[in-house]
Amino acid sequence: MRALSASLVVACLALPSLVHASALRCDSKLVSEGASKSDTLMKCGEPMTKESRTEVISNKVKVRNPDRTEEVSQEVASSVTIEEWTYNFGPHRLMQTAIFRNGVLVDVRSGSYGK
Repeated sequence: MRALSASLVVACLALPSLVHASALRCDSKLVSEGASKSDTLMKCGEPMTKESRTEVISNKVKVRNPDRTEEVSQEVASSVTIEEWTYNFGPHRLMQTAIFRNGVLVDVRSGSYGK
């Protein structure tokens, strides 16, 4: 019973750190998943570097024939713009890379200590 209680306490203490795992802290401001690039710029300023690439994603969708007798699988391709902005907050903090997909923040990754 004690082991279960201890495990529950540890899990509850770790939960808040998981909630904001993909958030970018800029001084006293927080930018979370779903934020726009303009919101990120306003709160964090210009990043040290910006990298951009386009990825083509293909999905198979089922489409019915005009006569509605059968379903046909059809491949649909779409392009997605991925941007990675790297922030260097100095030698006492880890560098942070904000990853945007079509202008929306989808992930934040930590790097090495800044310079």
